[in-house]
Amino acid sequence: MGSVALPEPSFSTAPQVHSFRGLLFDFDGTIIESTDAIVKHWHKLAKELGVDPNVILATSHGRRSIDVLKLYDEKKANWEYISHMEGLIPKDFGQDAVEVPGARGLLSTLDLWGAPWAIVTSGTRALANGWIQVMGLVQPKHMVVAEDVENGKPDPSCYLLGRERLGLGDEQRLLVVEDAPSGIRAGKAAGFKVVGLLTTHHLDQVRDAGADWIVRDLRSLTLKRYTNGGIDVEIRDALIL
Repeated sequence: MGSVALPEPSFSTAPQVHSFRGLLFDFDGTIIESTDAIVKHWHKLAKELGVDPNVILATSHGRRSIDVLKLYDEKKANWEYISHMEGLIPKDFGQDAVEVPGARGLLSTLDLWGAPWAIVTSGTRALANGWIQVMGLVQPKHMVVAEDVENGKPDPSCYLLGRERLGLGDEQRLLVVEDAPSGIRAGKAAGFKVVGLLTTHHLDQVRDAGADWIVRDLRSLTLKRYTNGGIDVEIRDALIL
């Protein structure tokens, strides 16, 4: 008996507008896609560590380098070394990164409106700022980076700190935009709604992590207006869950 073909996922939800007090974006895989650069970086570092790079790459995306290095070389698991190492990635492999479709326009509009938004990344400040400079993106006024929290994603502290830096107190109406399952889980654990992007992980991984909406990229998000009540975001062409 032949196997039954499963239906293709349908990214066809009608446009829906939701209001949020602030937006929190992951960076790598959400604003830019630098997988090729990161793969080259970990191959280079794995050679120094004497470790199979594929073993590192299987679990490194969305995690802080300090948490990865603790598994292989405690001496290298310090912020001075990691900031230096990550700061070199955009310089050495800048040609290997691309923007996630829709990212530039979204951030530029938020910046123009003066709306509350922040980058919340598992990368260091040196890495995030390096990519922002190389890619010519809007410099966020608020950022949470790897060095700012004791525990990385999926711990929610990074997103809770992002809310604090936006001055939003105990507000729960925030939208997290993520690509990695660990980041999606962090956003949900913080009590926020999460859009999951299918830029770096398989659909099942993003769905199992608990994303409220799943879209291909940021072209499915449109900013409609910003008032004191919040940022109105239209979400369209999401997966029918």
